[in-house]
Amino acid sequence: MAHFVIIGAGECGARAAFALRGKRFDGEITLIGNEALAPYERPPLSKTAEEGAGPKFIAEPERYAAGSVSLMTSVTVQGVDPDAKVVALSGGRTIAYDKLLFATGARARAFPGIAGDSQHIRLLRTYADAVALRKAMVPGNHIVIIGGGFIGLELAATARVLGTGVTVLEGLERVLKRGVPEEVAGVICERHSLEGVDIRCGVAITAIAEDNDRATIQLADGNSISADLVLVGIGATPNTELAVLAGLQIDNGIAVDEFLRTSAPDIYAAGDCCSFPLAIYGGRRVRLESWRNAQEQGTLAAANMMGLGEAVSAVPWFWSDQYDLTLQIAGLVEGAVQHLRRDLGDGAFILFHLDQAGRLLAASGIGRDTAVARDIRLAEMLIAARAHPDPAALVESSVKLKSLLAA
Repeated sequence: MAHFVIIGAGECGARAAFALRGKRFDGEITLIGNEALAPYERPPLSKTAEEGAGPKFIAEPERYAAGSVSLMTSVTVQGVDPDAKVVALSGGRTIAYDKLLFATGARARAFPGIAGDSQHIRLLRTYADAVALRKAMVPGNHIVIIGGGFIGLELAATARVLGTGVTVLEGLERVLKRGVPEEVAGVICERHSLEGVDIRCGVAITAIAEDNDRATIQLADGNSISADLVLVGIGATPNTELAVLAGLQIDNGIAVDEFLRTSAPDIYAAGDCCSFPLAIYGGRRVRLESWRNAQEQGTLAAANMMGLGEAVSAVPWFWSDQYDLTLQIAGLVEGAVQHLRRDLGDGAFILFHLDQAGRLLAASGIGRDTAVARDIRLAEMLIAARAHPDPAALVESSVKLKSLLAA
């Protein structure tokens, strides 16, 4: 009986395990995670404002047993031998596999010179991290968030809802510099300012120190900021250490082909930990840190482990909820030279990003709640179709995007 092993019990790994059963794989499945909890959703970690709210499980723990998935928690993988097809686990145990999936995800990047988490300097990646942060988010406290990306700003919104004072420090000239157009980022920045968040861009940090019950951040301009807690949100690093030890090719993550195959036979990688070529962008190699990509690639990896030969074709999609604003981006903005705005009313709008030839590469939208959801979905379909829509039609809100798709 074939044995498929999945390293990484997160969104991607759990989805892959259930997808294998959904595609009628009748062999053994082992899903290995280093946390004590069953696989849970990570996006809520930066958004929940409910004290004591437990993790949102991807599936209730009993479903794994019901689906004949052997879920191993609190287990560390020590190494993988591609030649012997063996996984070495903590405690000296080994597991043989026929096919293997790396779904090891990514970890929060630590601030240079700070060795891991401490009482007043935290990262956010796990449920335990979220619990520790939530305890500091109370009225009267002040937290400093280093990094004006998605995680940092979502946490800032959560903290303000709870009445906590917030300062955001960003080293670049504006927040959300990576992949979010300036016009959209400006709306989010303005909203945070209205909510009382102190956002400082273009700042440099020279030191972070702890003293009694507080942390102090020293800035390059000579000023310092005191906080009850400092949250470091400066990006993520793919977990590739096991792949490196196994001799797999690495290129901004574990390098895979369009079928999520690594450089070693019968080993696949999916989700945040891998980089892959995107045919709709000329084979450009990308690595995506997103919830939907983890879901989709978990399912895709399962299909290809079963030999179905399904290539990556999904359009990248990202979202972020902050206060009552929702930001959604479909596609990749890089390479766009024309940026067209469609107003949707009540402050909501979408920017369409086209290349030199007029092909739609990406769409960025922001508005209250679900104001941009339908049009972003239609734009995603236009991007997948490699459409060259009429620019005048994109701008005119009375022209339905669905009609452009039909054309």
